[in-house]
Amino acid sequence: MRITIATPAPSGSLVGNRVTALRWSRILRGLGHRVRVTTGYDGRPCDVMIALHARKSAAAIARFRKLRPGSGLIVALVGTDLYVDLKRRDPRALRSIDAADRLVTLQPLAVRQLPERLRAKVRTIFQSVAPVPVRPAGRAKESFVVAVVGHLRTVKDPFRAALAARALPASSRIAIAHAGAALTPAMTRRARAEMKRNPRYHWLGALPPSRALALLGFADAFVLSSRSEGGANALAEAIVAGVPVLASRIDGSIGLLGRGYPGYFTPGDTAALTRLLLRVETDGAFRLKLRRAVSARAKLFAESRERN
Repeated sequence: MRITIATPAPSGSLVGNRVTALRWSRILRGLGHRVRVTTGYDGRPCDVMIALHARKSAAAIARFRKLRPGSGLIVALVGTDLYVDLKRRDPRALRSIDAADRLVTLQPLAVRQLPERLRAKVRTIFQSVAPVPVRPAGRAKESFVVAVVGHLRTVKDPFRAALAARALPASSRIAIAHAGAALTPAMTRRARAEMKRNPRYHWLGALPPSRALALLGFADAFVLSSRSEGGANALAEAIVAGVPVLASRIDGSIGLLGRGYPGYFTPGDTAALTRLLLRVETDGAFRLKLRRAVSARAKLFAESRERN
C-alpha cells in the first residue's frame, strides 16, 4: 500500500511524535509498503494516512478526508490530545477523531478519555524500544545517578526531580542527570539557575538518541514526573533497560508500568518524590522489587509486538 504518515513535528525534530513517525515508517516499509512522512497532506494519492496528533494534524486530516473519502484514515492520539484537547472539547480534535476509521493509543488507559461511542475504533500499540546498553555489573561509581529524560516543557514538570533532590540529606550520593532540550528561553534560564543553586542537578541539554539511551543504561534509577503523557518513549526505554522507575501516578505511566507498580508518587508531590529517591538509593530490596517489576513489563515493548 501507499501510506502517508502526517506528523506536526518537522524533519530533524527530536520530539516524540517525530520519533514515532519515523519508527512506524521503518516498520511499515519492512512490511512491504511505500511510506512517506510529511507535516501535512499535499493531496498526493495514497491508500492510507496515519495522522499523529488529532488537533495539530486537523487540517491534514480534513483535507485527506475530503480529497480521498474512500481511503483509510488512522489517527494516533498523543498526550496533548487525550489530556488537554479532548478534555477541553477542542472542536478540531473532536472532528479528527470522528473522521478516523481507527484510533491508535500508546497505552490502554487512554481509552478512558474518549467518548463511549468511539471506543470500538481504538487499538493500543505499545511503542517498541531497541535494546538499551546497560552498565556492566559491579562497576563502581561515585554518584547514584538518577536520569530524567524529557524536553523541558511545563506538562513534563521537568524540575520536580531537581526540587526533590534539594531536600536529600548530605549523606546521599544522588545526582540528577537531565537530558532534554529547553524549548523556550525561560526554561533555559531556569535550568541554568537550578544548576547554580543545586549541586545535585546536572542539565545535559538535548542529546542524540544514542547518548540518551546510554544515559539510561548507566543510570541507577529513572524519574518520570510528567503531569500527563500519552505513552512516553523514555519510560518504555527505561523499562527495557531494567532501570528502577519512579513515576508520577498518571494514566500514561500506569498504562505502561501496571496498576500495582510500587514506585509511584502523586504528580507535583516533591516531598513524596524525595522519600522515594532516598529509598531507592538506600534500600536494596526496594531497588530489586522495582527492577523485577519493570522487567516483567519489558516484553510489551518488543518490535515484533509493535509490528504485529
